[in-house]
Amino acid sequence: MKIVFLDRDGVINQDRADYVKSWAEFQFIPGSLDALQRLTHAGYRIFVITNQSVINRNMVSEKALQDIHNNMAGAVADQGGHIEAVLYCPHMPEDGCTCRKPAPGLMHQAQERYDINLSRASMIGDSLKDIECARNAGCGTIILVRTGYGAKTENLCKEKGITPDHVADDLWHAVQWLLEKRSARKTHG
Repeated sequence: MKIVFLDRDGVINQDRADYVKSWAEFQFIPGSLDALQRLTHAGYRIFVITNQSVINRNMVSEKALQDIHNNMAGAVADQGGHIEAVLYCPHMPEDGCTCRKPAPGLMHQAQERYDINLSRASMIGDSLKDIECARNAGCGTIILVRTGYGAKTENLCKEKGITPDHVADDLWHAVQWLLEKRSARKTHG
């Protein structure tokens, strides 16, 4: 079973300093819909894991967030892709929960609900929280994208001596690398 976890803001869609609070504010990053379609056609199950403190900040209701996610999944489906599930943490950093990235709680929830072997799963994210979450969960492959906070995160990773398995310009290029890596692995045994 091929599994990929994706962060949402800064990976699939443009991140906003004032948060994405409605579908009208949601903008796909160029190439991300094609990337999700490619992953789906390659047999990957796609899980989006995202910190969404907008809920506990009372900026967005759970229903409004669900609408954003349903619209996102619908737009992905219209392009031939499929998002298996969106798991989110509604808590603020100071809440001390186990689901807010970099804690691995969202990955563990997916692991339990969908019978996932995390050591064989991949994570694509744009922040240090995404990288650390994947490491904390024992994720097999970790890819950093330079979109969103990724360019800053790349420098931060260098400063801290943290090395993702790959750094890509965006989700499309991350998927390209992942599919080539998998193809090479099949060819060589």
